[in-house]
Amino acid sequence: MQIAIISDTHMPRGPRRLSPDCVARLKRADLIIHAGDLVTVNVLRELEALGRVVAVYGNVDDREVAALLPETATVELDHGLSLAVVHDAGPARGRLRRLRQRFPNADSVIFGHSHMPCHERTEDGFQIFNPGSPTERRRAPRKTMGIACTRRGGIEFELIEVG
Repeated sequence: MQIAIISDTHMPRGPRRLSPDCVARLKRADLIIHAGDLVTVNVLRELEALGRVVAVYGNVDDREVAALLPETATVELDHGLSLAVVHDAGPARGRLRRLRQRFPNADSVIFGHSHMPCHERTEDGFQIFNPGSPTERRRAPRKTMGIACTRRGGIEFELIEVG
């Protein structure tokens, strides 16, 4: 199973758009994850036109988005894997331990908010992943998204530069 992962798109605002490369990867995926800060429901609808979407609301999403989406989501994947999604995972210090405690049954947690790509794992294989942002890099060096592939025994994450 291939999962395309984005967060913090903050659209529409100015000339912000998903790059053609990002859209192509979203279309090819079996599942699209958006970890919050879509801003408007139109962004959600555009993603849904590309494929199956699991999304959570973020701190800048309008009321309509917040009413439609949950604060957290859990997705059961193939090979018996479980993936949790949340927008704001809190401060970097202690994040891995904190998310492990918050989502004890998840194999991995995807989060956003900081626009800073992150991939950490525990010794027992639990992982956290932030794809950065494909539209607004802020302090990150590049605009990015993530791709994850499930396999027997785990999820493999890859950070992809886009746009």
